[in-house]
Amino acid sequence: MMVSSPVPTVPRFRSGAGRLCLDLMRTLRLRGMDGATEELDRPEALSAWVAQFGPYPSHAVIPVPTPDVLHHARDLREAVHTLLTAARGAHGVAGCPLRERELLNRAALGAPPVPVLDADGTLTYTATDPIGALLTEIARDALTLATSPALERVRTCAGSRCAAWFLDTSRPGNRRWCSMDTCGNKAKKSTWRAKHAVTAND
Repeated sequence: MMVSSPVPTVPRFRSGAGRLCLDLMRTLRLRGMDGATEELDRPEALSAWVAQFGPYPSHAVIPVPTPDVLHHARDLREAVHTLLTAARGAHGVAGCPLRERELLNRAALGAPPVPVLDADGTLTYTATDPIGALLTEIARDALTLATSPALERVRTCAGSRCAAWFLDTSRPGNRRWCSMDTCGNKAKKSTWRAKHAVTAND
């Protein structure tokens, strides 16, 4: 049974990466750039992220984790990034450092969210530890992605002020932006302004 104090309202997180582990990676916004921002900056933020991305029903109350659990979630996120970076590199997935590989393997041993079919045919998910269960699911997702053909469809957003990774599920496989609503539109507007500035100066 999931019982805890209500989670304070926090801004919604970016979604749409195409894989759960990639959505978690996005919580370090502008990774490797000036102005990089930690979105999982407090335990309440992790609760809100799990409420948004987890498979749990909307009425489920996600407990506020301890600082240690928050630290583990951020460590797991960085291990996911390290694993996928290695997998996309020259040495492949075998290039993942031992520490990160062991962290992911340990996390994957946990119990993921459990599907429960109600009498009316509704499928819901539950877990005695909803945050821990979702972190287990993320570790399994990362290990699966790193060793599957889908890895070839992992892209880095072409936005000049974006470092988000996403799974390109488009048929031609040439998607450039993490989202057309954000980076795609910004790029189009920038191109339009540059084009019309040149025209105006002619």
